[in-house]
Amino acid sequence: MKNSAASLKSHILQYGIMLGAISVVFGLMLFFLDMHYTQESAVGIVSIALTAGVIIIGQFNFRKENEGFLSFGEALKLGVGIALISSIIGVTYQVLLVTVIDPDTIPKMIEVAKNQLFDSNPEMSQEQLDQILEMQSKFISPKMMVAFGLIGGLLIGFIISMISGLILRRNRPE
Repeated sequence: MKNSAASLKSHILQYGIMLGAISVVFGLMLFFLDMHYTQESAVGIVSIALTAGVIIIGQFNFRKENEGFLSFGEALKLGVGIALISSIIGVTYQVLLVTVIDPDTIPKMIEVAKNQLFDSNPEMSQEQLDQILEMQSKFISPKMMVAFGLIGGLLIGFIISMISGLILRRNRPE
């Protein structure tokens, strides 16, 4: 059992760091394409697909190294652990991005949101627009990015690992 627990931890670290590195590379790619402040749905979909892929590969490889067995609990621990490690790496990159690499990211994000709001509702008054942007700017601070990044990453990791754990589980015969 100790061997399985040690192997579980090593898989969490290995695949968590791998997903975190992939996320940082993806973030840098967005930065160099000047897309890091936009909120494109395609970026979110690719991010979720990368997360799902690494979690599923991690669970599958753990099952393969564990004589073909993977309990639902182990699958859940693996997925959430991988998501936690990668989220910590990802939010560290995000904080570095908005504070050091490109301090203009948050004002750019607010400007993009302002343009999107105005384009979708041209009859909106300036006062209404300012209220909405003021509310949004509270949620775009680095502290909120860290909180939402960690919570969101764990939630996505939990959902993905729950689904894939149900599919990949194979309990030991008793």
